[in-house]
Amino acid sequence: MDIGQSIRKARKAKGWTLEELSHRVETDTGNLSRLERGKQFASKELLSRIMVVLGIELSQIQDAGMSNVQMALQPSRAPKEYPLISWVIAGGWAESSDNFHPGDAEEWLPSTENAGDHGFWLDVRGDSMTCNGNPSFPEGSRILVQPEADVISGKYYVVKLLDSGESTFKQYIEDAGLKYLRPLNPNYRTIQINGNCQFIGRVIDTKMTGL
Repeated sequence: MDIGQSIRKARKAKGWTLEELSHRVETDTGNLSRLERGKQFASKELLSRIMVVLGIELSQIQDAGMSNVQMALQPSRAPKEYPLISWVIAGGWAESSDNFHPGDAEEWLPSTENAGDHGFWLDVRGDSMTCNGNPSFPEGSRILVQPEADVISGKYYVVKLLDSGESTFKQYIEDAGLKYLRPLNPNYRTIQINGNCQFIGRVIDTKMTGL
């Protein structure tokens, strides 16, 4: 049994769909499907998250003839630096990113996540994405945004509201054919959307500040 089959067996044992597991380990269903079919290797970080969520022990994989699993993993990506920009700039990023120059940002922050050529960091404003659970994005924490990312229900996005011109950070939810931008803080209202917004990018990494 290879690693993909081991993951699929453990997922099925919990009664989870690919979508449920992808949400729990913060990847997309396509990645997991290819991994389970042996068409794609997992990074060390992703494999570790999958094993924790599914309750798979490394010894179980080794007992299944997978003692060389670490050798099959892709090497960890070297950190790449992305600019920390303002929300004003972020609001027009889709139109202006090609005109962005290194001197336009005072600070560049590293990440091992691949946010593409036009990735950028933002400081979280307010407490609408703060909660008692995980993840939580308190005010002042930083989020890495990947522009031109696929829009997937349950993931987190920076979105420009076309009616007001305001940019906001929320969780995107599809439910019963309707689409919403949901804050994690229950004291804020969920926003129903119907094409009156522009997805600037998906949040793929975060950093805490002031620790």
